[in-house]
Amino acid sequence: MVSENKTLNKVYTAKNHQQLMDAYKEWATDYESDTVNRFGYVAHVASAEALDKVLQDKEAAILDAGCGTGLVGEELVRRGYTAIDALDYSREMLEEARRKNIYRRHLQADLSKPLDFEENTYDAVVCAGTFTYGHVKAHAFDELVRITRPGGIICFTIREGAYEDYGYRQRMIELEQQQAWELLGMENADYLKNEGITCKMCTYQVTG
Repeated sequence: MVSENKTLNKVYTAKNHQQLMDAYKEWATDYESDTVNRFGYVAHVASAEALDKVLQDKEAAILDAGCGTGLVGEELVRRGYTAIDALDYSREMLEEARRKNIYRRHLQADLSKPLDFEENTYDAVVCAGTFTYGHVKAHAFDELVRITRPGGIICFTIREGAYEDYGYRQRMIELEQQQAWELLGMENADYLKNEGITCKMCTYQVTG
């Protein structure tokens, strides 16, 4: 996938994790002004709203997986949630999130690999802007399910195009067939409004 925007292009066309981390290292300090103000990024708002619709407990333990600079965390705090952990592979992005003082813990980890969490650690996981070009593949769903308790919620966005190209939908259906999770809702939502790009906003409940 190639974007006409040079900044997005560097992120979306990364051939490996090192290239992706190098791109985010350069971008970390300008990430929010670029994504929100320049590109019209709104997936963090849709993700927080989707989770808030189905999560009843404001003290629920939530993992913001692929937290970036903490945009989703800010939205969740505005909605009254108090027990949120931040996870990102980019040290620089995680440091930007740390400055907001909204997370309990700040964890550097690679979502494309097994996570150093016990099973059933979280009541909910939210993952916005991570399932997209050049980022995390569909097998990462399995780890999100593993670390979420039965009855817990997983909310995530999948960028248009990548939804079809990266096999995300196939793995989602396989996990449904395995009765690992149950689909609560999926809808089209704005992703980068100024770029005319949408995403799938998906909400699942873990059943395993």
